[in-house]
Order: sequence, then structure tokens, then C-alpha cells
Amino acid sequence: MQVVNAAVPTLGVAIITKNAAAHLDACLTALPHWVDDIVLLDSGSHDDTLAIAQAHGVRVFENCDWPGFGPQKNLAISYLATDWVLSLDADEVVSPELAAAIIAAIRTPVADAYTFSRLSNFCGRWMQHSGWRPDHITRLFRRGQAEYSADLVHERLLFSGPAPLLSGELLHHSFDNLDQVVDKMNRYSAAGAQQRYQRGKRSGGMASVIGKTVWSFMRTYVLRRGFLDGREGFILAVANAEGTYYRQLKLMYLAEKGMQ
Repeated sequence: MQVVNAAVPTLGVAIITKNAAAHLDACLTALPHWVDDIVLLDSGSHDDTLAIAQAHGVRVFENCDWPGFGPQKNLAISYLATDWVLSLDADEVVSPELAAAIIAAIRTPVADAYTFSRLSNFCGRWMQHSGWRPDHITRLFRRGQAEYSADLVHERLLFSGPAPLLSGELLHHSFDNLDQVVDKMNRYSAAGAQQRYQRGKRSGGMASVIGKTVWSFMRTYVLRRGFLDGREGFILAVANAEGTYYRQLKLMYLAEKGMQ
């Protein structure tokens, strides 16, 4: 990694991965010249993820005892000793404008955390509506001033105080094809149902399942103007509805199993 003046605040990047080779090279290529340390915590990849990380000089750790997204991200962050932490996913690329804004923010900080605008690609289309835009996420923070929630999925960064929005875009290659959409829908619906069940939530039966499924489609396609995103807007609305459908069904069956 680049050696910098000790008077300049240091910045480390934490990334968690599993079979993330598709966009990892682009993610890492955008980083080294302005980042002091990069940590990658892998959970059992069997593609080229580790080889790509090692080729970029990244410090690689492994934890295959999957604790959920929040705890895994906190573990990755714990390997950093830099003044500031940038938490990234392996399918995200920091644009040059955002990189410049990050450097300026940590050199003359006005807050302990900062928010980015994320632009996501769904099956080849950069989505401008459908609930995906605007998408403001907090990813940059002073080390020790924030941590992720202990959620299995849909983890949140917990911090206090303001988190100003920086200029530039975080480019997110969320789904390259429909196979990825279906795979993630299955995994997340199972984890989401388990998380809800552990928190004491229960399904209201088939009528509730159907109602929430229809509402999910209408919210994405109509209220969040997914129809303006063309065919991908419709596909995403259907995928969101399916995710809701299977999550609620799995929650219903978990509850029935728990009653036996």
C-alpha cells in the first residue's frame, strides 16, 4: 500500500466477499492510489475472488462460520487500524468524483460519518426510479464511531450525529442477470424470514401473504415509478413481489413448525 505523511488521516477499506470475482477487480482498481489499507474478509469463495484480492495486495482474512452480514462486516472492520473506515461491497466502484470528495472530507472533517449517493445497475440498466434512486447510504466513518447492526440481512450502520452527503456516485453493479436475482431472492427471503421470526413477528396467513405481495409490486412499480425504468422496472417490481411472497410464506411455515 502507499506510504503517506503521518499527519494526513489514514483511510482503510473493509470488504466482505463470497464468490465476488465478477466485479471485485473493478472495485479494487478504483482504490489503491488514495487508500492506505484494504481488508477483505471472505466466507468461503470457490471462484477467483481470493486470487484477485491477492493480486491487488489486499490483506485477506477468512471466516466461513457465517454470522450474518452485520457481524461479518464488523469483523472485517476490526482488522483495520486506520483513522477512517470506508465500508464497501465487492460489486461497488467508487467514482473519481466521489474519491476526491472522500479525500477532502477526511482531511478537513466536519462530521464523524458521511453519506454517499449510490447508483445501481439492474440487469444492464442504471435504475433511476423503482425505489433505487435516490439511494443515500452511509459508508464512510471515523474508526470507533460507528458499527453495523447485528442483523442477518439488511444490516444498518449505527452512528450518532449528522452524516453529510458527499458529491459523486458510488456505482453499484447489483445484478448482472436474472439468475443472480432469483438466487439472491431465495437466500434473502430465507434469512429475512428467520430474522423476523427471531424478533417475534408472525405471518397473518395466506390472505396477509397475498396482500403484502401485491402491495410490494404496486409500491415499486407505481408509487416509486418503476414504470419509468422500462422493462427492468417491471422485472424488478415482480422480483420484489416474489421476494415478499416467499419471505412471508417461509415465515408462516417457521411459525407453524415452532407450534408443533
